[in-house]
Amino acid sequence: MRAAYEEAAKHDKLVIVEAFIGGGEYTAAIVGGQALPVIKIEPANEFYDYDAKYLRDDTATSAVRLAAGERAEIQHLAQQAFALIGGQGWGRVDFLMDEAGKPYLLEINTSPGMTDHSLVPMAARQAGMSFEQLCCAYWSRLMWISHKR
Repeated sequence: MRAAYEEAAKHDKLVIVEAFIGGGEYTAAIVGGQALPVIKIEPANEFYDYDAKYLRDDTATSAVRLAAGERAEIQHLAQQAFALIGGQGWGRVDFLMDEAGKPYLLEINTSPGMTDHSLVPMAARQAGMSFEQLCCAYWSRLMWISHKR
């Protein structure tokens, strides 16, 4: 670690070091304030990059069998994070989980994709919601929000 830091410091005075969190990447979609089933993302290649997200068909994504407490914690954290930034309608909150099962917030996506490879429609399907129902839930919420203003 010391040698890597010293090498990086030769190129920039600001060096950022992060702990590796290697227990997996997870996402929780939010629709109308409710968290949908938690999805685990397992790319076939090393990283969940552009190709893995949008082009490849071998990225494994599925609802995971987490302990009820872990699933509830991720869903609750996702709802809190989305609400904290003023998120409305739908969104997606991504997490990394360490080997001990502790989730770490990675990012909040307020405009998630809606393609056949996208995670929000996948989570909606896991919750028993069709794509049409998902779109109606989103638009109903938007209409309600615009009417309240």
